[in-house]
Amino acid sequence: MAIEIFNRKELKYLITFDQYEKLMETISPYMRADKYGIDGFYTVMSLYFESPDFQIYYETKNKLKFRQKLRLRTYDDTDLNGNAFFEIKQKHKKVVNKRRMVLPLAEAYRYLANSVEENIESYETSNHQVFKEINHFQHLYNLHPEMIISYDRKALHGINNSDLRLTFDFNLRCRDEDLFLENGSYGELFIDQNLIVLEVKVTDSVPLWLSRILQQLECEQRSASKYCTSLEHLRVETVSQRMLKENVLIGGGI
Repeated sequence: MAIEIFNRKELKYLITFDQYEKLMETISPYMRADKYGIDGFYTVMSLYFESPDFQIYYETKNKLKFRQKLRLRTYDDTDLNGNAFFEIKQKHKKVVNKRRMVLPLAEAYRYLANSVEENIESYETSNHQVFKEINHFQHLYNLHPEMIISYDRKALHGINNSDLRLTFDFNLRCRDEDLFLENGSYGELFIDQNLIVLEVKVTDSVPLWLSRILQQLECEQRSASKYCTSLEHLRVETVSQRMLKENVLIGGGI
């Protein structure tokens, strides 16, 4: 979790729990559990930011060739003294670039509480250059905290391919009240509990063995956005007039 700047390709699939169980059994000779969490399981909580005119949402929904999001992320239970990850996630075509830095959650809140720019060097963080980029992005779009998205994640790494990573996200939930990460991962479910978001993350191409397994299990690639889906769930009257909702009612193979 400590890597601060990286590029990779991310391919998303929406699968059923039955497909997940079959997939886990089939890929076990090739993959190992992530060293974080318990057997690769942990909870992810992300505070997402949005502009007053929902520009982040519309850029994502319209699938602009270049689009970006700002989020503040924590893992499992935390408190104000725990680590938080402030992150810009940029996407150009199918390549994802992440620039993030680590800081105490209390420091992140101190930054957000200041409405005017101040000396970024005064904050306790792992990377002041990335913090300056976050500060520029936040002021350029006039971003404010919009919602918290949480889910339970199972993460795997390739045994013989350290660049290959698979994540399975369960019980996706969101809230637009009580926007304090230390208060837990509760929220409203915004995707059917029988559905799991699978992400295949590689620096180059998906291994042939994995492509064949995904095809055999009828796992269909989908581009559904967690952020767009949750925003539409919570703010349907605000965004539905201009865009169609994300279609995440079914997964591949059913």
